[in-house]
Amino acid sequence: VHHTQLTPATFRCMRCVSDLDTNGGPARPSEIQPSAWHAHPSIRKVVISLWGIVAACAGWAALNGQINFIGHYMPGVGIQRWILACVNTAVVQGPLTIGLHCSELIANVIRDERQWRCATGRKGLRLATNPVKTIFTHPICLVLFVVKPFLHWMFGLSFITTDYAYDGQLEGLAVIMLTAQIWNLCIALFIFACFFTFVALRRPRGPQPAAYGHVQTLANLVDEWSPVMWWGHKDDGIPYCHAGRVFICSWCCCFDTFAKG
Repeated sequence: VHHTQLTPATFRCMRCVSDLDTNGGPARPSEIQPSAWHAHPSIRKVVISLWGIVAACAGWAALNGQINFIGHYMPGVGIQRWILACVNTAVVQGPLTIGLHCSELIANVIRDERQWRCATGRKGLRLATNPVKTIFTHPICLVLFVVKPFLHWMFGLSFITTDYAYDGQLEGLAVIMLTAQIWNLCIALFIFACFFTFVALRRPRGPQPAAYGHVQTLANLVDEWSPVMWWGHKDDGIPYCHAGRVFICSWCCCFDTFAKG
């Protein structure tokens, strides 16, 4: 970073985000790019945390054994009881909320890479896009939009906080955990974790280096910025291929270029 601006690194114009070769120099384009799992350490942490939530949910259901439900009763109707009940719910539901929120990181990284790879399409890559339209036209974002409230609803069916009365008088609060609903939640979380594991491990095809939204990598790959851009060899009279994005080989060197249409 120089004067608050990113500058391209030398000899990195055909290096993807996970290419840590410090020697630099000419690079041959790869037919298959690395996955988001290998590109971002944070992606690996999110996927592992999702599977941790699945294991915790399965352990929670297994602890209940063959009992249909387990109830914990808190006598008294004061404000302290309601606060305690809310805290208990937040503690139990917190890992699920954090895990679902962190899964948005995978969706955002995949969405950024999909947008970047539009540079090899006929219409090119447009810098000015509607972020709301981008979210609702991306399948993974739509999956998250639907699944997040659905999983919270399933949690609400398995972990119930209610009041109980005796002889017409309110006696206290009860926390009820339904074993069958916990297993249903575990199955749904297992499917969710499998889906995002597949997404994180999927490798894009094509010689265009993967960036996954990494700003410095994009600065290395792009040599000219314009409202609409295409990825390809720039024919500017230089006798070798340089700075860009398609499979271009000249003699023994392979380079790339980012060309405006």
